[in-house]
Amino acid sequence: MKSLFWKICNKLNKYIAHPRMILGYTRHDGVYLPFTRMSNTVDIIYPQNLDIANNVFIWHHSILECSNGIFIDEGCQIGAYVLLASHSSHLAIRLYGYHYIENNGKHKGYAKGAIKIGKFTFVGPHSVIMPGTSIGKGSIVSAYSLVKGEFPDFAIIAGNPAVQVGDTRDMDRRQLEKYPELQSFYDEWANH
Repeated sequence: MKSLFWKICNKLNKYIAHPRMILGYTRHDGVYLPFTRMSNTVDIIYPQNLDIANNVFIWHHSILECSNGIFIDEGCQIGAYVLLASHSSHLAIRLYGYHYIENNGKHKGYAKGAIKIGKFTFVGPHSVIMPGTSIGKGSIVSAYSLVKGEFPDFAIIAGNPAVQVGDTRDMDRRQLEKYPELQSFYDEWANH
């Protein structure tokens, strides 16, 4: 009897608690995105403020804190353990100390702002995207980056704090020379 109990527990864990990718996502406005794939372990806080396009991939254990709005354009990939935070009290808690809780969210030094991630951008695992950040299309955010600010299209972004360290078009050009049959696919999104 005891072994049957553990077999059932293991099966339930595999199918209920085990991280897995789910194909298809319904946005807060009722629009169904058939090619968006998201892990069952992704935590979306304030989903009504998440504007997400189709063909987006969000991997295991990522958190999208959308209180001030997050826009993720088509074709984006978000790695595992990524935090997109549209607000942060990292400065305000030190300024107020013990009195932080008394101010009902009206704190000086409290950062808030929407996050925008342009189409076909990749955000590497364990990265943090801070409030008010805008990342252009076709960009790459290297793993473990702390990203804040405005970044142009095709930026390679890395570091803590993150800075632009390159341009993805250089990398893309080399690949397109190798695989010229992909040029028309690339041009469909990159030149618009």
